[in-house]
Amino acid sequence: MEERRKINRVAYSANSVIVDRDTQEKFYGQVKNISPLGIAIEVKGDTPKLLGKDVIVVAETLIMYADVIREDEMEDGSRVVAFSSKKFTNDVLNYLFEHIGAEAEE
Repeated sequence: MEERRKINRVAYSANSVIVDRDTQEKFYGQVKNISPLGIAIEVKGDTPKLLGKDVIVVAETLIMYADVIREDEMEDGSRVVAFSSKKFTNDVLNYLFEHIGAEAEE
């Protein structure tokens, strides 16, 4: 039987922060589109390549644990980075709560 439902990305505009879990570096961008399974964010051209990275994406009220699956160069020098969501693990949730708690205490 063929699946008839489809999950498409929809246009969505929001500021975002991309956090590299390994280095804890933060990169800022603008969300272009979103779905429950992924998100695309435009970043400046001088943002390091993120392809293959394990990241956490924060965009207004959304937090997504994701893999970077594609980067497309734009004519103006910026890049659109595509993310595929991953299931939160206990380690990732602990990471988030530890860092949120540390910032709240300061």
